[in-house]
Amino acid sequence: MAERRVNVGWAEGLHARPASIFVRATAASGVPVTIAKSGGDPVNAGSMLAVLGLGAQGGEEIVLASEAEGAEAALDRLAKLVAEGLEELPETV
Repeated sequence: MAERRVNVGWAEGLHARPASIFVRATAASGVPVTIAKSGGDPVNAGSMLAVLGLGAQGGEEIVLASEAEGAEAALDRLAKLVAEGLEELPETV
C-alpha cells in the first residue's frame, strides 16, 4: 500500500473550500484514495462529507493511502496540494 503523511497547509484546515479542492483533485486523479488523521480510521478521500467529517485542522498530520495502480504518483500530487495549501486545482492534478 502506498502512503503519504503530510501536514495540512491550509490555515483553516480541511474545511469548506479547501476540502472541495482536495476532493476534486482526488476525483481527477482517477485513483481511489483514503484519508485519515494520524492514528485515526481512514475514510474515502473522494467524499466531501467524509473529508469534512475528519475535522483536520491546519498543521495537523494526515495520512493519504491507496493500493491502486498509479497510487504513487497520485499520492505525490495530492500530498503536495495539501502541504502547500493551494487555493485552486493545479493543471497537473
